[in-house]
Amino acid sequence: MAFESLAPLLNRLPAVTRPEGHVHFKKKLGWTLGILVLYFVLANIPLFGLDKSSIDLFELYRAFFAGASGSLMVLGIGPIVTASIVLQLLVGANVIKMDLTDPHQQAIFQGLQKLLVFVMIALEALPQILGGFMKADAGLAATLGVDVSFITLLLFLQVCMGGVLILYMDEIVSKWGIGSGVGLFIIAGVSQQIVQGLFNWNTDETGVVPIGIIPKWIYMAGPTSGIDLNYIVNNTVPFLYNAGILALFSTIGIYLMVVYVESTRIEIPLAHAAVRGARGRFPVKLIYASVLPMILVRALQANIQMIGLILSSKGITTLGIYARDGTPVGGLMYFLSPINGPSDWIPSLVGPRFTSLGFAEPALWKILLHVFTDASMLIIGGIIFALFWVETTGMGAKQVAAKIQKSGMQIPGYRRSSGTLERVMQRYVPKVTVIGGAFIGILTLIASLLGTLGGAGGTGLLLTVSIMYRLYEDIASQQMMEMHPMMRSFFGKE
Repeated sequence: MAFESLAPLLNRLPAVTRPEGHVHFKKKLGWTLGILVLYFVLANIPLFGLDKSSIDLFELYRAFFAGASGSLMVLGIGPIVTASIVLQLLVGANVIKMDLTDPHQQAIFQGLQKLLVFVMIALEALPQILGGFMKADAGLAATLGVDVSFITLLLFLQVCMGGVLILYMDEIVSKWGIGSGVGLFIIAGVSQQIVQGLFNWNTDETGVVPIGIIPKWIYMAGPTSGIDLNYIVNNTVPFLYNAGILALFSTIGIYLMVVYVESTRIEIPLAHAAVRGARGRFPVKLIYASVLPMILVRALQANIQMIGLILSSKGITTLGIYARDGTPVGGLMYFLSPINGPSDWIPSLVGPRFTSLGFAEPALWKILLHVFTDASMLIIGGIIFALFWVETTGMGAKQVAAKIQKSGMQIPGYRRSSGTLERVMQRYVPKVTVIGGAFIGILTLIASLLGTLGGAGGTGLLLTVSIMYRLYEDIASQQMMEMHPMMRSFFGKE
């Protein structure tokens, strides 16, 4: 194998040491909370030397990139998911030939992914800085008596340092904490946006109307707002959108929908071969590959938009036309951009948004094609990345059968062998993976069309609710194994 020669280099990459033996639940919880606090601290440390006129290329993707504009966490988990996309596509297309069921090759795959993350940190930081989107503060450079290029170099180093920190924070949570760092950071970012969407007393661009829904409702109920029953009847759709009522109901609806879907599963009965009466069930969830493949789809769209925006800033508008705030308003990039809420597809809301940016209102067929393109990318991309995710994370039928066999469990009524287990798993896992990938794509589309509180976006909210539900299940299973230590041997935890 061509990548065998890279194994010594990959083994020398800095890594968080895996714990030896079982880690107590309280210790895992402590590591998880500690990393969460560190994430919030780093997300509130501004980049030294960043000019206030800088543009955030990934502002629309903050919810699922778990980044914070203008801070050390500006890249968020972007380099991690981008590296995962590149490798999964290369392996899936057999450009890189790897057998991910082989533990040794799977370790090489993970090492390659970490190496590629370092590359992606630089590749995502450089275009933003050299392209003039993240600008160095010329006034600060003059005050310090240094060249602007020195401040630019400092910005690049800070952004790279933040990207490396979030990589190892994710690794710490994965090995010593509960769940994954990627999921934890998404929950933190989206939850913060939702809270701000509810209680933010700052005003919008008008300088009068509060941004938060509760303060906005208080203002609208007052005599100075000019809103009465006649206004509401004549402007129903804009009112529901501007007042945040649509966002509130869609947030609640998405939450209930995801919880219901997450609880939908097929349970395969298991019995222990050596311990009589010891029984269990292996759950094959409808969303078997979780919602993380949706991060990969949106990350792919984000990187496509970044390329289009950089080209547009250089005067090359072949792929698309962008407004001054980085919003795609024409060309191929408009159709490939993600839907982020009702203002992207309801004609009565799309028109005013385009005219406010200085562009003509798009034709109805363009709006419909935009929705269709985003739907296709979410559903087809959800299926493809779900299949890749299952194979690269050890959730495939063969890997699951091997884990059940190793734990000493078997399916009652079947001969105890890995081949038999694998055949049973093959009946369910591939089909559920495809169905689940398509279904989570449809859910993401619905959530994106309706929008959410705080501008977190339907995708971000759907990811957060699903990750929180799985985190709850993970915590419950950790507590179960603390109460019954023998459960750890059944499921290969020791």
